[in-house]
Amino acid sequence: MLQKISVSNYALIEALNIDFEKGFTVITGETGAGKSILLGALGLVLGKRADVGVLLDKEKKCIVELVFQLDNDALLAYFEQWDLEYEAECVMRREISPNGKSRAFINDTPVNLQQMKVVGGQLIDIHSQHDSLLLTDHGFQLKMLDALIPDQSLIQQYKTHYQEYNNLRKEIDKLQEDLDSSIAEMDFLRFQLDELEQAKLLEGELEELQQRLLTLDHAEEIKTTLFEVNATLQYADQPLMQQLATISQHIGRLKKYLPQATELAERMNSVHIELKDLAFELSQLEADTQFDPGELQTARERMDLINHLMHKHRINDFEQLLQLKSELNQRLTGIDNSEDLLKQKSKSLELLQKKITHLAAEIHQQRIAAALPFQESVTGLLKQLGMPYGSFKIACDKTNLLQESGQSRIRFLFSANKGIAEAEIEMIASGGELSRLMLAVKWMIAGAGFVSTVIFDEIDTGVSGEVAAKVARLMRQMAEKVQVISITHLPQIASKAHAHFFVYKAETPLRTYTNMRLLSQEERYEEVAKMLSNDAVSDVALKAAKNLFEIQ
Repeated sequence: MLQKISVSNYALIEALNIDFEKGFTVITGETGAGKSILLGALGLVLGKRADVGVLLDKEKKCIVELVFQLDNDALLAYFEQWDLEYEAECVMRREISPNGKSRAFINDTPVNLQQMKVVGGQLIDIHSQHDSLLLTDHGFQLKMLDALIPDQSLIQQYKTHYQEYNNLRKEIDKLQEDLDSSIAEMDFLRFQLDELEQAKLLEGELEELQQRLLTLDHAEEIKTTLFEVNATLQYADQPLMQQLATISQHIGRLKKYLPQATELAERMNSVHIELKDLAFELSQLEADTQFDPGELQTARERMDLINHLMHKHRINDFEQLLQLKSELNQRLTGIDNSEDLLKQKSKSLELLQKKITHLAAEIHQQRIAAALPFQESVTGLLKQLGMPYGSFKIACDKTNLLQESGQSRIRFLFSANKGIAEAEIEMIASGGELSRLMLAVKWMIAGAGFVSTVIFDEIDTGVSGEVAAKVARLMRQMAEKVQVISITHLPQIASKAHAHFFVYKAETPLRTYTNMRLLSQEERYEEVAKMLSNDAVSDVALKAAKNLFEIQ
């Protein structure tokens, strides 16, 4: 329930601190005194947007603070999700700075407006006379009916699984879109990969091929050079190897005279052996080197193929060509995997659809079960509110379309007159009838834990006399279940409240301010007397006012 309101520097309010109690509270005051200003301040804390235009003193910040007493754990999940301190007393505060910056807090922890709106929506319901039009909204009608379903866990389960279903469906649509796009180019990718695979490219092949072409292009020069070198070593008029053998023999004859000759002879012998091996290799190379036009043509064709592939794919590095082949293979494999993944997720979607369809069917049955006592009770309340022939029914039809709310289409049907069949509210109800019907609906859900505080802003517009007295009694009954605060201009309603606040304007030489105070019992008699006699407090009016307080 709402315990306290503190407002500073908002519109015509300089500073205001009001404590509320349980039960039924009314707020009255002259037209233009500032009752709507108070609701505007409340709206700030409940997540509505604001600008510096609300500042009374443009040099100071505006602060609006609400203190609630939490009497259930309905908000615990939100507090845990947003890492907020959960305590029995919840303090919600909104600040508007002169520079236009807005800040919001819950239990002194900064939050965004959406979070504040969610928490506020769970704690307080502000209903104005214009909000009665909500009764014509099928979404609002469904929300009211669902508030009376005993097992709320099914609805929460459905919402959770429906969100999963919706997300998975979007994921599948994206996968299918990507797959369709990939399949459209799959033939081209396959052609490119087949071309590269048929080329049978090998790691390091280009470097080896370039060297081989260089050798084949100069085969004749290589063969001639090798032949001439080998001839110099072995076959000339005085072969180099023969001269080395002679030198080795001469040095050998010096061994007995010169100690170093032995080492020199061995070294000369090693050179002779090395040259002999070298001559053999040169002979082999010369014999192996042949000019083969066919092999040269094959190598050139191979080089042309590689150059063609690199140019086609705009690649300057042979290794990148090999990498491209690997990437094409991965992309084609990915398309195949995407098809498998799409099948898996489609199967999961099918199972999830069956689950939420089953939950939707259960919820629909619970709605049908809740609709009967709901419509019977509201019809009874309409009779208490001065509509003896008033009739209220709920049409609960099942649809084939899975929606966030399930598969139910809810329609509130109403008739105020005898012999007139019920029809959808927007087609048949007047403004006054809508107000009373909304009051009856709110009375029904008051005990369902929908909110802990209900504020009515002149919902009594369009009613008077005995009907007004009945509305007052119904509000007082509602206050046994939830805290009820009513801004009213009707004396019948003001007299039935447990507490009565009066909104008034105070003027100084420089400025007009809005203020609010709790009335004593005697002051309440006088205020109701004014409401009965257009501000003239006569003995007759005062007596009539006291009589209103005594009537139950």
